[in-house]
Amino acid sequence: MTVTAPPRPRLAWQAYADWFGTARRASDNPSDRHNDKMTTEERVDNPLRAGMRSQRTPEPNTLVIFGASGDLTQRKLVPALYDLALEGLLPGGFSVVGMARRPKSHSEFRSEMKDAVARHSRTKPLQPSAWDAFAANLHYCSAQFTDPEGYAQLASMLEKIESETGCRNRLYYLATPPNYYSEITGRLGEAGLASSDDCWTRIIVEKPFGHDLASAAELNRTLLGVFAEDQIYRIDHYLGKDTVQNILVFRFANGIFEPIWNRRYIDHVQITVAESLGVEGRGGYYEQAGVIRDIIQNHVMQLLSLAAMEPPATFEPDAVRDEKVKVLRAVRPIPPEEAQDSTVRGQYGSGVISGRKVVGYREEERVAKDSAAETYLALKLLIDNWRWAGVPFYIRSGKSLPKRVTEIAIIFRQPPLSLFPSTDGSRIDPNVLSIIIQPDEGISLKFGSKVPGPQAALRIRPVEMDFRYGTSFGVAAPDAYERLLLDAMLGDATLFTRRDEVEAAWAFITPIVEGWAKAQPPRYPNYEAGTWGPDEADEFIERDGRKWRRL
Repeated sequence: MTVTAPPRPRLAWQAYADWFGTARRASDNPSDRHNDKMTTEERVDNPLRAGMRSQRTPEPNTLVIFGASGDLTQRKLVPALYDLALEGLLPGGFSVVGMARRPKSHSEFRSEMKDAVARHSRTKPLQPSAWDAFAANLHYCSAQFTDPEGYAQLASMLEKIESETGCRNRLYYLATPPNYYSEITGRLGEAGLASSDDCWTRIIVEKPFGHDLASAAELNRTLLGVFAEDQIYRIDHYLGKDTVQNILVFRFANGIFEPIWNRRYIDHVQITVAESLGVEGRGGYYEQAGVIRDIIQNHVMQLLSLAAMEPPATFEPDAVRDEKVKVLRAVRPIPPEEAQDSTVRGQYGSGVISGRKVVGYREEERVAKDSAAETYLALKLLIDNWRWAGVPFYIRSGKSLPKRVTEIAIIFRQPPLSLFPSTDGSRIDPNVLSIIIQPDEGISLKFGSKVPGPQAALRIRPVEMDFRYGTSFGVAAPDAYERLLLDAMLGDATLFTRRDEVEAAWAFITPIVEGWAKAQPPRYPNYEAGTWGPDEADEFIERDGRKWRRL
């Protein structure tokens, strides 16, 4: 008897170029979905693409969205699914079941989703015929998340849908408040909906994943009591952004940069996640989370691990995630007693942003008048390994700052001998490599160049070489949720966080929060909306003889 191994999941990194329209649409014939279209010459010319397939359609499956009446479903999930359908990337037999507490019919649910897609899809205007075909597979189940009868109703609906499609693959998406995660997971297990013998079952869990190390570990235990680790997809939408994924392509597919990506050539790294908006109606959440839980614990730690990780042996999901975990475990801890001196917290007051007056944080809805929640945080991280020993990583993130920008800036060491001092005697600016995540995705390299002219003394001025995604590729990058939903259906977990990765990030963050709880908070507000944070943040980095980048 001949045993044929199942095809390996398409890796997220292998799909990188496909998103720009270079690959054909996947065939609707299941026998063609796994055909390898690469030529021998292509394998030789680009070994990283060896084994890469043309765009591959997932197996037929049903996506169950818990919290289908919520903002995430309407703004992100269903519009992303519609755009995937337009790209020909969803399989025949794909269905969506939205589950929420509000009573409504299938047709009412479809009408709401049509309005949501018309507003939030990246493909405009709405194409009526495409929408009709997509909407025919949208269903709605009204039930309380705590009611066992609701899960029996869901099981009956799934059986009816699957009897028509002939496939029992299921993907659950927890788009609910975090307090329902454990409840829904347990109910799925009790109802026998967590596994099947001949098909796959997976679950996507949205952030926030716990609020400290203990709660994250407890949630992991709850999930693993019902699902296996390879069924669990903990999602961070930042990892679905093309520019974030390009960090690894940039580092490991270009021989010019990797040899200098270490302590010998890099002076320090700055990671900035800045928002020009305030909390925008999320005051109740921010009172509990603050910027350290909302941004630092997840988004920033992901950017840090991708920028600092060692090259994986292969671009397999676990090989990539193994290296990310090693970075997080190598970050030097900040004990509670040092948290106050090792960080700078801020909270915005009223001010002006882009000519518009904005209120202070304490004037936002559902925010206490004496709130101690931080809306800005600056800190310095040290990674204790051979590549990064002694290289500080400066982190800053905040709300109501002058502009929206996320970037990783690599600041290189100065030349050992200054042959070309400036006219005032100071050294020229260091070389800076900036990876811009949003809003204008791209990469910029700053270096010194001679100013034209016959001057006796050379004048050096910093210049930049810029790469921008929109200009270079001529198409808009897909929404992050498109990539992540597709990868979950394909069984590729590369862009999803693993249990040990989540807990390693919380192991660093939790002692800082504990230290803050024992200390007197700063006098808030301590920065004006529309500025780059409190003055103490500038003093914090200037103590080391460095400055924040002007963005």
